[in-house]
Amino acid sequence: MTEYLTFTVPARVGFLNITPQIEAFVAKSGVREGLLLCNAMHITASVFINDDERGLHEDYRRWLERLAPFDASPETYHHNRTGEDNADAHMKRQVMGREVVIAVTGGRLDFGPWEQVFYGEFDGRRPKRVLMKIIGE
Repeated sequence: MTEYLTFTVPARVGFLNITPQIEAFVAKSGVREGLLLCNAMHITASVFINDDERGLHEDYRRWLERLAPFDASPETYHHNRTGEDNADAHMKRQVMGREVVIAVTGGRLDFGPWEQVFYGEFDGRRPKRVLMKIIGE
């Protein structure tokens, strides 16, 4: 079974907990034992697993900005010479990852303590899709 989520994050960078949408998808699928793939379908967004803790998300935001600071000028990033201003967003996505694969056991996401799934946006303000695909029985 396959479904898509669409998000429009109003800020340039943001994190959304998408665990409830994924759990609803798993329940709807009827799969009891299997695997779920969830991935961002845009090269300036991410899907990752971590703790749902506001301080951690702010730490991510600050850490990523130090690693790949936003700078729209073409002097800083060659990618921005194409007329784009989002080279930093491509790099942030590379660090945070494209997708997660989660075991489904007994019809539920098989998580460790505190694990949640997040959509990370690094070049927001427009609609972007996330794929959810589940296989199993």
